[in-house]
Amino acid sequence: MGKLVRDRIPEIIRKSGREPIVRVLGDQDFDKELRLKLIEESQEIVAARDDEVLAELADLWEVLNALAEHRGLSCVQIIEAAKLKAHERGAFSARYFID
Repeated sequence: MGKLVRDRIPEIIRKSGREPIVRVLGDQDFDKELRLKLIEESQEIVAARDDEVLAELADLWEVLNALAEHRGLSCVQIIEAAKLKAHERGAFSARYFID
């Protein structure tokens, strides 16, 4: 079973002496795989040790940026949408947890 990988991963695999089987995804499959990659990266953040969280957040950020770009959205648009949502529903700074 395959997975979406960063652009330089095939090159890195080749440098290790192996030959990856690579295909370029169409728009619909790319969108789907980016969404699945968001889940994968989120799970890696949950499982990460404290010293790994920054790197895992960077991976999540990269996937989020790719999905936004693919959908014609900018980081500014996402930040503005987040600000609006925080204004309407709050953020997470109060650390509330409802049982």
